Amino acid sequence: MSAGRVRALVTGSTGYIGSRLVPRLLGEGHHVRALARDPARLAAVPWRTRMEVVRGDLGDVDSLAGAFEGIDVVYYLVHSMGTSRDFAAEEARAARNAADAARAAGVRRVVYLGGLHAEGRKLSPHLDSRRAVGEILIRSGIETVVLQAGVVVGSGSGSFEMIRHLTDRLPVMTTPKWVHNKIQPIAIADVLHYLVAAATAPVPMSRTWDIGGPDVLEYGDMMRIYADVAQLGRRYLIVLPFLTPRIASLWVGTVTPIPSGLARPLIGSLECDAVMRNVDVDTIIARPPDGLTPYRRAVALALHRSARGLVDPTWASAESAPAEPLPCDPHWAGEVVRIDERAALSTAKAEHIFGTAEDALKSGRWPWYPVAPRRNRHVSPWSIAERQPGRTLRARAERRAPGQAWLEITVTSRDDGASSYRQRAIFFPRGIPGRLYWWAMRPVHTVVLSELLRRIVAAAG
Repeated sequence: MSAGRVRALVTGSTGYIGSRLVPRLLGEGHHVRALARDPARLAAVPWRTRMEVVRGDLGDVDSLAGAFEGIDVVYYLVHSMGTSRDFAAEEARAARNAADAARAAGVRRVVYLGGLHAEGRKLSPHLDSRRAVGEILIRSGIETVVLQAGVVVGSGSGSFEMIRHLTDRLPVMTTPKWVHNKIQPIAIADVLHYLVAAATAPVPMSRTWDIGGPDVLEYGDMMRIYADVAQLGRRYLIVLPFLTPRIASLWVGTVTPIPSGLARPLIGSLECDAVMRNVDVDTIIARPPDGLTPYRRAVALALHRSARGLVDPTWASAESAPAEPLPCDPHWAGEVVRIDERAALSTAKAEHIFGTAEDALKSGRWPWYPVAPRRNRHVSPWSIAERQPGRTLRARAERRAPGQAWLEITVTSRDDGASSYRQRAIFFPRGIPGRLYWWAMRPVHTVVLSELLRRIVAAAG
């Protein structure tokens, strides 16, 4: 297929990969049509007016009428993660339906993201189903590019979230023997690079192409590196060979917010090495301009937003920072955060309240206990990190604690002449000590934060 703009149909457009791929394709100038079972889920995305949205379900042939017409490239990004008893048959049927619809519409290429796996090894049902879907698409008679990736690193990725939640919660972990298996993780930004390029890359034939990052690591090392980047302290892994995938998935579902039903296929995919067999993909797609992202850097990018004290995911980062959380990510994704939010109304002008709050954060003349450094009660424990004059202050706590604390103050003018004051204390706990600290200090923080709000509003009025 020649380089240039294409008309792309993205299936799975509301999923983890699809929601980040669509804005990237639009940014490259391609025309995008998104296939969704529930188009309402795309109503709030900022690029909604720049793309087509059609309702359709790959499991329902009749719903696909017209969805593939006029399309050059189909991105097949749908898989069930084994959420039903007959998921393998359902996935195979959906792949055949998509292939039939694409062939009838004259689609020139299909791009599929499968799972990286070792050849000649018995695969988990989840990985074997993804392999089978790739074969169905390759045999469809349509030019097909199957990219096979292992652990995708980015906030919202199921594989990465399992690493995050386990490492964050458990300083000592009992693990199955596969914790020593080799993994070649890849940053979400690099996955998107390959997917976008696959639309027009000159391929000699329909086949699979392995993709991965520059590091080959044991799964246990990936957890240790995450702990180091997240400043969690050392993690200890105790291997118990008798732990089965079922037992491990139940354990993950118990100690993390990830559902056991999702943990099972994720764990099953780790039972064998997931390392690139070759770098043939380099012959059809050039590596990213800045090179492939090392695992440590990929983890830092996934944690970047929380490192700035930002807790509300936005669509703004979808194209420029795909490793950061998006509003469509699962509820169990993302870092653990604790928030104390308070609000009040005042007759004072918003600018006056803002000035009073800024003085409170800078001066240290306020009763900050138990946050203020003991050595000097008049030194403010807050360092202002962001300032939007007359509206928003965001300050970072400088006191040492098992986590990072932020204070966010927002002031707005109301139509009735009053001003609205909102105060949020945000705490990102580090591991179990951070959680214990939050709950132990909660009564004291409640008094301090209530008093802070009262005094700022009173002084401004």
